[in-house]
Amino acid sequence: MSERRPLAAILGGLRIPFCRQNTAYVDLCNLALGTEVVNRMVERFDLKGLELGELAFGAVLKHSRDWNLAREIALGSGLAHTTPGLTLQRACGTGFESAIVVANKIALGQIRTGIAGGSDSASEVPLVLSRELNARMLAVNRARSFGERLRAFKGFGLGELKPVAPAVSEPRTGKSMGEHCEMMAKTWGISRKDQDQLAFDSHQKAHSAFERGFYDDLIAPFRGQKRDNILRPDTSLDKLASLKPAFDRKSGLGTLTAGNSTPLTDGASAMLLAAPDWAAAEGREVLAYLIDAEVSAVDFVAGEGLLMAPTVAVARLLQRNGLSFADFDLFEIHEAFAAQVLCTLAAFESATYCRERLGLGAPLGAIARDKLNIAGGSLAIGHPFAATGARMIAGAAKLLKDAGGGRVLVTACAAGGMGVAAIIERR
Repeated sequence: MSERRPLAAILGGLRIPFCRQNTAYVDLCNLALGTEVVNRMVERFDLKGLELGELAFGAVLKHSRDWNLAREIALGSGLAHTTPGLTLQRACGTGFESAIVVANKIALGQIRTGIAGGSDSASEVPLVLSRELNARMLAVNRARSFGERLRAFKGFGLGELKPVAPAVSEPRTGKSMGEHCEMMAKTWGISRKDQDQLAFDSHQKAHSAFERGFYDDLIAPFRGQKRDNILRPDTSLDKLASLKPAFDRKSGLGTLTAGNSTPLTDGASAMLLAAPDWAAAEGREVLAYLIDAEVSAVDFVAGEGLLMAPTVAVARLLQRNGLSFADFDLFEIHEAFAAQVLCTLAAFESATYCRERLGLGAPLGAIARDKLNIAGGSLAIGHPFAATGARMIAGAAKLLKDAGGGRVLVTACAAGGMGVAAIIERR
């Protein structure tokens, strides 16, 4: 095992079932979802009335009213009202970042224990005024006379009343994440058949994990849901092959579909982190340890693949810790798209990419499929953006507990050309 001192002990995690947009949680906001999961954490880990050092929590599709999301969750969760809350956001890496923040504070001795997590609702998205109408309303607010208020509406058109939803494209390129991933798939020669196979495997692995009870203590039933309702154990390669391209519809070369891409999802997750000696003193079981983490970014504006940043994070993380793929028992890679996972795996095996982009003397190597996402991944489970990090880290810790020890490499891509990687160990 690594000789590096752990950042923090992972005492456990919990989430509510992840549900497809506009289904079971259609009327719930980030605050409601987040408060629900932290309340369940408080019950599960006997934290009622306890003051934690930090509750770090985030959301990506966030209303302006949720500017103090984490603190409001702390106040509504059963924790001591003296527990501070930190609201943060790093796109799809938000849940990971919340864990890193809490773990780093623990490692520095600033706090003894904390909760990290995130929630996202793709159903209750924030709609805002058009830029034109917003400017008019601000002008009305500044007006000092009735005449000035009237002049603020000069040239007004009904089209200005149309609300604006959050953008689904990268501001720097105007392309959606799916369009960027299509470009990556073409660059790396990733086939539609291989993407569908990875998606099929994800559903089968997740279903098997549910059947053997792996998720029993990781998921709290909610609103009649006991399992993620994205999961399709009855899907087949033929069904997946019948779906039409979702992003490149015109060229005839599109390979990303609704079946091999993660659906828009609602949900929330959280995890409890602590100083190892605090856990021992309190008689708390330690599932595993968060050893180290790395965040990176690529210059996708200049042409790098938008979702390739995890390769950079992994390379830096392994170098710093003196580890190679051979030192890991399992690998957890966030499945934003099947193509994105396959591009990442191909890059790890590419001598040219590892030498020219990552500055390595040799390829990082191949990852055996029987060590990858063995309890299913985001394609089958879903991806409420800010909730995926705690879901993956807590799941990795549980895998290690069940195995009796070992090491897991966890990694995820994020919008804006960012990536994150972490090392989880059980000793």
